[in-house]
Amino acid sequence: MARRMLADELWSKLKRILRQHRIYNKPFLRDMVEGMLYRMRVGCPWRDLPEEFGRWSTIFQKFNRWSAKNKLMMIFKMLVDEPDLEWEFIDASIVKAHQHSSGAASNDEQGIGKSVAGNTTKIHIAADAYGLPIDFIITGGEVHDCKNAIEFISKLPISEYLIADKGYDNEALREHARKKLSIPIIPRKHNSLMGNSDIDWSLYKYRHLVENLFARLKHFRAIATRYDKLKRNFASMLAMACFYLWLPM
Repeated sequence: MARRMLADELWSKLKRILRQHRIYNKPFLRDMVEGMLYRMRVGCPWRDLPEEFGRWSTIFQKFNRWSAKNKLMMIFKMLVDEPDLEWEFIDASIVKAHQHSSGAASNDEQGIGKSVAGNTTKIHIAADAYGLPIDFIITGGEVHDCKNAIEFISKLPISEYLIADKGYDNEALREHARKKLSIPIIPRKHNSLMGNSDIDWSLYKYRHLVENLFARLKHFRAIATRYDKLKRNFASMLAMACFYLWLPM
């Protein structure tokens, strides 16, 4: 029997949220959601889902339909309830794109790029002061952390401090953070003429919280390696991983 991820208390909470998005508690709904979470956790092909969750094709079609309507992302955003915005951390991490994730029958940009590691996708994520996810975007693995950073933080709620590593060393980004009334804690690179005398190093050390978040997300194998062909499906799988972290809160 396959290991399941939703205790009765968590399912009761999730079921109420699903209903608000017109996903009703029909027979086998819990099994279908468990099947999606199982695939997220073990990274298996959809057709290899254990039969106890139901027909794999039905579960995939339901997941694909929810993904097309952005429902899983909306559920994640609904579960982000009162995040601690004293500190806001941003970071990015590359995941390897499996060979089965290439060749999507779509003209849309799929968030897969060429880098030293081959075909890769990059996850740009924001975490609150508890290390819980607030929001994320998906790009190709070759995209520099700074390239979409201003657009990304524009979507984020206002925080007292915005904390990032040297990969985000950009004066325009710092100025944008200040316009949002956030104090940027972003070290400058070693060859900078301005130096880092203004950096609160004690606060910067807490950046490990966003690194820990990536470590928790990559426990799920369908996040640690990208198997989904469509960018929206990988984003929906990541949204499921993020809202699973919020469910016990």
